[in-house]
Amino acid sequence: MNSLMESLLHARLHDPFGFLGLHQTETDWVIRIYQPNATHIELLGETIMAFKRVHAAGIFEWHGTTAPNRPYQVRIYQGSICHDLFDPYQFPAYLSELDLHLFSEGTLRQGYNMLGSHAVEVNGVQGVRFAVWAPNAERVSVVGEFNQWDGRLNPMRLHGSSGVWEIFLPHIAQHALYRYEIRNRETGQIITKTDPYAQGYEHRPHTAALAATAHHHQWQDAAWMKQRGEWDWLHGAINIYEVHPGSWKRHPDGRPYSYQELSKDLIPYVKGMGYTHIELLPVSEHPLDESWGYQATGYFAPTSRFGSPDELRAFIDACHQANIGVILDWVPAHFPQDSFALAHFDGTALYEHEDPRLGFHQDWGTHIFNYGRNEVKSFLMSSAHFWLSEFHFDGLRVDAVASMLYLDYSRKADQWIPNKYGGRENLEAVDFLRAMNVMVHEDFPGALTMAEESTSWPGVSRPTYVGGLGFSLKWNMGWMNDTLSYFERDPIYRRYHHNQLTFGQIYAYTENFILPFSHDEVVHGKGSLLAKMPGDSWQKFANLRLLMVYQMTTPGKKLNFMGNEIAQGREWQDKWELEWWQLGQESHRGMHNLSHNLNVLYRDIPALHDLDFQTEGFSWIDCTDAARSVLSYQRRARDGSSVVVVLNLTPVPNKHYRIGLPNAGEYREILNSDSEYFSGSNMGNAGSITTEDIPWMGLPYSAEITLPPLAGVILQPV
Repeated sequence: MNSLMESLLHARLHDPFGFLGLHQTETDWVIRIYQPNATHIELLGETIMAFKRVHAAGIFEWHGTTAPNRPYQVRIYQGSICHDLFDPYQFPAYLSELDLHLFSEGTLRQGYNMLGSHAVEVNGVQGVRFAVWAPNAERVSVVGEFNQWDGRLNPMRLHGSSGVWEIFLPHIAQHALYRYEIRNRETGQIITKTDPYAQGYEHRPHTAALAATAHHHQWQDAAWMKQRGEWDWLHGAINIYEVHPGSWKRHPDGRPYSYQELSKDLIPYVKGMGYTHIELLPVSEHPLDESWGYQATGYFAPTSRFGSPDELRAFIDACHQANIGVILDWVPAHFPQDSFALAHFDGTALYEHEDPRLGFHQDWGTHIFNYGRNEVKSFLMSSAHFWLSEFHFDGLRVDAVASMLYLDYSRKADQWIPNKYGGRENLEAVDFLRAMNVMVHEDFPGALTMAEESTSWPGVSRPTYVGGLGFSLKWNMGWMNDTLSYFERDPIYRRYHHNQLTFGQIYAYTENFILPFSHDEVVHGKGSLLAKMPGDSWQKFANLRLLMVYQMTTPGKKLNFMGNEIAQGREWQDKWELEWWQLGQESHRGMHNLSHNLNVLYRDIPALHDLDFQTEGFSWIDCTDAARSVLSYQRRARDGSSVVVVLNLTPVPNKHYRIGLPNAGEYREILNSDSEYFSGSNMGNAGSITTEDIPWMGLPYSAEITLPPLAGVILQPV
């Protein structure tokens, strides 16, 4: 008994429930309470009975021949001040053996319901249940504003070999601040950590977790969710507006818009512009604004920068009621070194690898998740499930997939460890990604997963049952790099690089591709899309309009970062809002008009999206006219409808350019990026052309058309 007392007093007691609380001895019943600041303690009931101090450091005991009625309360006196509480060490364990088994097996999909802090009622008493995974701890305590952050007061119960610690604390207020104090079993090191499974945290720069964060939002999106589950997205229009919530718009004093303000302004803007989805850069809690959310510390909590979790739910609900989907940028590839969070959580490499050749990302200065550890797989699987279930996100864009797939990613020859077969593939990460994708598609009908994957890994967007990774879509980074490389060239040299625009069709249907012009292309000195374009001011805008026509008429779903649609002049800076004032200038307003018209055409004309992933949806009319840098092609839908696209990639007008056409009759010019409405020179075809019975370019009919300088023309048969 003395050794248990000493372990308790030195905050090393591994099994506090075996010593504290109510116990039956050979002769009587005993209640032991540790309150180092108490002067005396009483057991409340029909008769108030005093505890006896059995150790000067604050251990008290009550003895009785019969057990008190439970749940029992005690009154703690600290001089003249007293307060009543239910002894937390009288309450039973709460976690189920099945959940603990699934967690340890790596298959627990809803770990956020087991771990973290949750408001519960136990034996008629309201309180908060805390649970945390720390398998290499000798002792774990909950510390918070409710116990003066004193790690001696509330040590937790360990659930066998699972490494999960748990305690129920009565009458803890929701949103009370708390952390975990952990003593490492081997070193005796005491560390204080925030809760990895918390669903809310203090506003930065503070890092404590909020106890028992509950939601009260009443969802109104049942019609959207039903429609999403039935949606044939493979043949549907997907046009994503990528948004950094902190810098889309800001108040005059520099404050970012809240979720509520984004609901008011962003949703009607996106709907009016004709986009189908919003993709939010990571809104998981993160300590550093400059990371844009890509160095997350809260995998189950939306950042408090923009409002409460319920306000984020209301934003997503409002998007759904406006028929706009919402994608979350999610980061399971790495996490930051911040000492208050996941890094060396219980004094050991728990979520990461101990060996830096496996566990440290040199480019980003972050830790890499240990995907071979089952509890880590449950953690990440549960995080994905959490955002889709609790917030009704319509999909996950998974960041940095390439860094997950390859053990030698961005490493020199002697800085990585091969897999068990001697290869460079991260087999555990592959298994995790497949399991995650299967879970999303099983549990959330119609939800999409999108891989930012920059290599030629086969089958990224193919089902797992045929050997793929199981993603719905893959970002086409090769297309993006080739396209921007081409458009950055002076048009006089483009004839020598014609293949940069034609090569993509060789592999365009090997994956379900998204064509992205994302935030990554307009930061870190790369300049805005407008700044990348060559030539004088007129040519820069004409080139950018042409680039947008090419993107929106090329097979593949679409993504553009905010600001691309207005031809923002400077590269994106997260500390400032977009340069909305530029819409007062004709050239920027023209780009804005073109973005709107392209979005609407892409959404409303099946030929531009119906067969994005099938060869039947595209055919070249002429891809060989490198001398004049002209491209022409057809886009088709399953119903037989089609459009013809012609791109003039030089500033030289072609007034009598003969183009082969598949059908006889009239073709309407449904878009011309050189229109004066888009701030162009207004050269075109007076709204329509008529075919001649002259075979050309392997097609039965043809017509002479006018190709404006640096412009794209879309023709639709009448």
